Amino acid sequence: MPHTYEFRQVDVFATGPLTGNPVAVVHDADDLDDAQMAAFARWTNLSETTFLLRPTDPAADYRLRIWTPGGELPFAGHPTLGTAHAWLEAGGTPRSAEHVVQECGVGLVTVRRDGADRLAFAAPPQRRSGSVAPEDLAQIARGLRVSVADIEDAAWVDNGPGWVAARLRDAAAVLAVEPDLAAFGGLKTGVVGTYAPGESDAAVEVRAFVPDIGVAEDPVTGSLNAGLGQWLAGGLLPASYVASQGTALGRRGRVHVRRDAAGEVWVGGAAVTTIAGTVTL
Repeated sequence: MPHTYEFRQVDVFATGPLTGNPVAVVHDADDLDDAQMAAFARWTNLSETTFLLRPTDPAADYRLRIWTPGGELPFAGHPTLGTAHAWLEAGGTPRSAEHVVQECGVGLVTVRRDGADRLAFAAPPQRRSGSVAPEDLAQIARGLRVSVADIEDAAWVDNGPGWVAARLRDAAAVLAVEPDLAAFGGLKTGVVGTYAPGESDAAVEVRAFVPDIGVAEDPVTGSLNAGLGQWLAGGLLPASYVASQGTALGRRGRVHVRRDAAGEVWVGGAAVTTIAGTVTL
């Protein structure tokens, strides 16, 4: 028999109405099985759909399962912030007055207030980091339709989804990319380039290509920006900076990245509920 669930769709990393990346959130979804979750994620056709469940870890406030149209992810950034926002808005009371603790496939993730209108999550430890093999670099170049020489640096920045990142000359080069999506194969590829001082309110432009999970280009990507922050913040980039993402898709996402004194990277942004109601599954 179908059941009715509380439902929200939250725009994350937005700078105004419909400028960020939406996530669909199904509340109290403990009785849904994998097939139902996967089917609903395919039906929403958003980059991610999440399901709020009772935690199994006593330190967590809730458990989260994150699905793309192509399958489940152990972690993703904009679903983390959007779901925390939805859970709090629905009356969720965290164990701590200072933060929310999410349980998901990578373990426990801390979410806290970041100023008056933002939430921020602590970037999970990277599962893979370091240099990129020449054959992978060549494949990334084919996917971006650039030469290997156009890639100024590259690194694995995988904190769960599988990200590998390439740095181009500047933000204009990032925005000029017209990808060959089939050429990426299974590589979930992020690309980043810097703005000149005064050119933008952001320090960098970011794009994310993940066709193997049914998302050709993700509008604004928390997990990728977390990995980029772990790679670049406090080195090539300041310890605190703003990333722009979604420009090529007509969005205006802004991601606030900060490496704190302890070396932990926090990724924040606005989250606004755009749809609230029920869904019957």
